[in-house]
Amino acid sequence: MVLLFSLMGAERATAQHTLTLTGGTGLSNVRIYPAEETKWLWWTESAGISWRYYSDKPRFVGCVGVDLEYLERGFHYGYGYTAEMKDDKEIRTYQYYTRNVNSLMLPIVWQPHFYLANNRLRLFVEAAFVLSFNISSTYSYENDRYPGGVYEWKVPRDNRFGYGLSGGAGFAVLLGQVEFGLKAKYNFGYSDLMKNRNKYYSNTTDGKENPFYYTPLRSPVDNINVMLTLGWRFNKQGFDAWYVVRPKREKPMKTFNFSAAQSNYGGSNSMSSGGSRTSAPAQRK
Repeated sequence: MVLLFSLMGAERATAQHTLTLTGGTGLSNVRIYPAEETKWLWWTESAGISWRYYSDKPRFVGCVGVDLEYLERGFHYGYGYTAEMKDDKEIRTYQYYTRNVNSLMLPIVWQPHFYLANNRLRLFVEAAFVLSFNISSTYSYENDRYPGGVYEWKVPRDNRFGYGLSGGAGFAVLLGQVEFGLKAKYNFGYSDLMKNRNKYYSNTTDGKENPFYYTPLRSPVDNINVMLTLGWRFNKQGFDAWYVVRPKREKPMKTFNFSAAQSNYGGSNSMSSGGSRTSAPAQRK
């Protein structure tokens, strides 16, 4: 709907669009249920482009938009361990299987914000509903215990499509039409990376790409990312053209004139008393 209105008023709408390039790094993990030994996968990569639409009405603080991002996701899974006893406690040393997933993310974003420093510093938070598509994946084992390689996707076992929520915060510095800044966000997955065991039970027909003997009941993936941003605002006047002062509304100053109302009421009574009478309708025989 917003895009439709922007196309209808192209000249006016171009002053309210921003395109931004993003890139950064972060960490990722999977929430396996029933619980298994996992740890965060660090230095995952992310890159993308963002589109934002700003309302010209001051009462609508913030903007809406859509992002298209490449996001590396994954996890470390402790598929086996050795144990030793120390002070009557079992100490486990895990061997880890690593999974890297290359995904396309499509967040639909709402981004409230406010300005500081003479309207040159923008602080914002954002919330988004996220759709995702898993392009490809690789796997490996710690210390090359088993050969790694390309993860083979299987329709009965793996989910290509996913969804989730995202939230974050950041800041941007405005220099004319250029906007650069920093933001951090958390992608909270709701869909499973692997289909649950009702659809895919065990790995008896799999190779080493699947270390789970029984497919987990739940396997959503989370990401935490920090990104640099560089954007361009499509208005030649820079920031000042975005700041619209809402005019003050004057309250009507009407008063009730009691004497005038009383005289009008009295006049209507005198007219009714001095006027001719009307005859009552004849009764029916």
